[in-house]
Amino acid sequence: MSRIKEFTLPDLGEGLTEGEILSWLVKVGDTIELNQPIVEVETAKAAVEIPAKWAGVVTQIFHEAGTTVEVGAPIVAIDTDPSAGALPEPSAESLAAVEVAPAEGAVEPGLIGGPAPGGRTAVLVGYGPRTTIAKRRPRVGTPSTPSTPAAPPPAPEPEPVPSGPVLAKPPVRKLARDMGVDLTSITGSGPMGSVTRDDVHKAAAQPVAAAPAPAVFDTAREQRIPVKGVRKLTAENMVASAFTAPHVTEFLTVDVTRSMKALEKIKGRREFQDVRVSPLLLVAKAVLLAAKRHPMVNSTWSGATGEIVVKEYVNLGIAAATERGLIVPNIKDAGRLTLRELAEALNTLVQVARSGRTPPADMAGGTLSITNVGVFGVDTGTPILPPGESAILAFGSVKPTPWVHKDKIKIRQVTTLGLSFDHRIIDGELGSKFLRDVGEFLTDPEATLLSWT
Repeated sequence: MSRIKEFTLPDLGEGLTEGEILSWLVKVGDTIELNQPIVEVETAKAAVEIPAKWAGVVTQIFHEAGTTVEVGAPIVAIDTDPSAGALPEPSAESLAAVEVAPAEGAVEPGLIGGPAPGGRTAVLVGYGPRTTIAKRRPRVGTPSTPSTPAAPPPAPEPEPVPSGPVLAKPPVRKLARDMGVDLTSITGSGPMGSVTRDDVHKAAAQPVAAAPAPAVFDTAREQRIPVKGVRKLTAENMVASAFTAPHVTEFLTVDVTRSMKALEKIKGRREFQDVRVSPLLLVAKAVLLAAKRHPMVNSTWSGATGEIVVKEYVNLGIAAATERGLIVPNIKDAGRLTLRELAEALNTLVQVARSGRTPPADMAGGTLSITNVGVFGVDTGTPILPPGESAILAFGSVKPTPWVHKDKIKIRQVTTLGLSFDHRIIDGELGSKFLRDVGEFLTDPEATLLSWT
């Protein structure tokens, strides 16, 4: 059996066909151990560290960082028996005996240490030098004076400019024309304020401010970001969803003052002392309870079988912005979690997403989603459905707002919700009832919990 084994790029999840090598964690000549992370790869779903299939010495790295490699292509060669001495010169027989790591049984990503922080910000293109030079602007109303003796001969002399109120003798006017001087810009020193030859010469000797160079619009002032990895997959999914599912969006503005007060009570409870609690927690709880009351919202359209598949579990997706693009990881079976467990799951999901370590499994199988645009100070939006889902709720910012409360105008904490849904499954009545129930919970969560459960 050959000492040299080639390790191929494994399928890192759900039929992905390629991955970009972000960085090598080893170099040629390094001694590595079994399952030691050796390379960081970004796929369309996540950035992961891939562990070594064998222990030994790295003899060759086939692709440098930044290269996109197809699944199944060799990426590194490992000498699995370095103690046997120096390698012999390769022959035709030995080359034919090189063993390639089989696709079956390939090491799952994240076996050691899990998916690694990934994502790289595209290098900004610098601003290039100006490609034009400043030119002297000719005097208004007069022909330009040639800048150098080699310049083309001047255009034929134009008709004399009307003198207007300027007093000057004909020879002085001709001199001004020849020297490109505007008589109206000169204060004459001659009799009755007339312009003299000396006045013209002095005006011509004054420096003329250079005209600003025209703006240049070329590639030196452009930035090009390759569309790949997570960003590429997100774009493809959004286009497919937008042009497959007929979207409808409804809006509801809600007084959430009591929710904010309930949130403060929750923070003060002993069991929540060591966990971050945000308004998103109550929005997530509201969505889960409303989905229980309206199960059709938590479903998917199956064109292949001609069915609507209603899910009896809620894998609650939370849209997260990362350096590599938008991802929507989900909390599995979120409807079964207690409020404390839901808070922990939300915190973990957000932290992992920001670090770039979200594994592909966490982004698969979502059934119902929330996008929290309020963290950016946005009131609400019309979100696009994640592929395969029938509804997504946009949660806007919570702001102090004049509001009619108990027949009086008071300052209350108010937010706007936006619900987009697939009109093939959810009609206006069902979508409206679902959104109404989410708003009812956020208006008075304590009373709603007592009446709904």
